[in-house]
Amino acid sequence: MPADCKVILLAEDNPDDVVLTKMALSQNNIANELVVVSNGREALDYLFGMGDYAEREGQDPCLILLDLNMPKINGLEVLEAIRADERTRLIPTVILTTSNIERDLVKSYSLGANSYILKPVDFAQFAEAIKQLGLYWLVLNEAPPGGVS
Repeated sequence: MPADCKVILLAEDNPDDVVLTKMALSQNNIANELVVVSNGREALDYLFGMGDYAEREGQDPCLILLDLNMPKINGLEVLEAIRADERTRLIPTVILTTSNIERDLVKSYSLGANSYILKPVDFAQFAEAIKQLGLYWLVLNEAPPGGVS
């Protein structure tokens, strides 16, 4: 990831999971700006500068954490739109979900998910998963040449 990459987009409709994610990021000293959207439509609006985000300026996210079971547009449809657009195609997108349904796993990877993580129920395990996720995607992973646009 580029050193100046600061934004993580969290697409999550469950307020409790948003709080847990924020706590886990904080506990693990992951200080990236977290932008939270609560449904798939908002996620696409944010990424493509539409709707409430038409005036958005600034950096695109360096990582997208995407829940599958969201209202308006589900996570699989969001993932498909992300991968279909040149502007967002290369942004690392991690599915962070409670769905352990095999077809969701297969479809996510078929659509270009970079990773598929089941949300642990226990906070300590959840915090550890976020720590590993942050370490890998925000520190160790090497971005494609030219970075993400």
